[in-house]
Amino acid sequence: MKTEDIKKKLQPKPQRPQPTAKDYLSTGSTLLNLAMTGKSTCGFFKGQYYLIVGDSQSGKTWLSLTCLAEASINPNFKGYRFVYDNGEGGALMNMERYFGKQMARRLEPPERDDDGNPVYSRYVEQLYYHIKDAVEDGRPFIYIQDSIDVLSCFAEEDKFQEQRDAFDKGKEIKGSYSQQPKLHSQDLRQILGPIQQSGSIVIFINQTRDKIGDIFSFEKKTHSGGRAITFYATIELWSSIAGQVKKTVHGKPRQVGTLIEVRTKKNRTQGKDRTVVFPIYWSCGIDDIGACVDYLCEEKHWKAKEKGGIIVAPEMHLEASREKIIRHIQDNDLERDVQEIVADVWNEIEKQCEIIRKPRYA
Repeated sequence: MKTEDIKKKLQPKPQRPQPTAKDYLSTGSTLLNLAMTGKSTCGFFKGQYYLIVGDSQSGKTWLSLTCLAEASINPNFKGYRFVYDNGEGGALMNMERYFGKQMARRLEPPERDDDGNPVYSRYVEQLYYHIKDAVEDGRPFIYIQDSIDVLSCFAEEDKFQEQRDAFDKGKEIKGSYSQQPKLHSQDLRQILGPIQQSGSIVIFINQTRDKIGDIFSFEKKTHSGGRAITFYATIELWSSIAGQVKKTVHGKPRQVGTLIEVRTKKNRTQGKDRTVVFPIYWSCGIDDIGACVDYLCEEKHWKAKEKGGIIVAPEMHLEASREKIIRHIQDNDLERDVQEIVADVWNEIEKQCEIIRKPRYA
């Protein structure tokens, strides 16, 4: 490399302007947006990599696909590619029904074979080749890897064949350490600069694993892939099942969805570890307005009467049941008003949590 080229690389880069709402993508959950950024409509920031870790059936895939649905109706993401690397093959729901025609139309695999069939990542190396191809395509993109757990690597496959050959010949079988953490460490940092420059968003999904042998740790769960996928993440979300959502039909309580708890375990955006809860219904997905109503009641901003399940919502000039309030909000297009009320309550609580000290470096 020539001296002049080295000098150019070492020159300080111009500072990026302060981000605005157009630089963010909503998660589809007002409460989760607030936990991530402190803003009711802002979740994922353009140009960053994120990690979603969670238990089985805890809404990881649903959350990531909802982000694509949000991008499909956001003019600031017009022209973005929606790349869904579905190596796990677990998302078999009707995309158009749950996430809209625009999202379903724009959804694409990382690549297609000569017959037009989708090709998903099977190896860690292949994942980063796919992301690099997306960068070189020139268009900004949202890339979802679902999930890290299904990926092998070339070295592991070679080792498997070596061990099988040894077994067939009755020879001793030698173990080996997984190469995946090393590959993520060396390859993930190579894509961070390009995705930042293109304003793209990359989301990795990861399954939780029980932490075995470390009896002194407060954290009882971990994930595969090594430390790099956590270290480089702008925000690391951990999801778990908080309970079942039931509805009485023909005199019997029947499950209609799942209550999901999501924690911002690592947060470079505002540095806060926050946990929120919202329902995901099997019939309609994330119930954002229902979660907002529940939050306002839990924080006692909206009062619930002792009898009859009636909620007093002064800003709505309404006293009614939870479902009637939700219907009133939706029928009158008051969703944004409720989101702003929730944001005001959230930020007032955050303000009261602040510890005030004299500035040392003013």
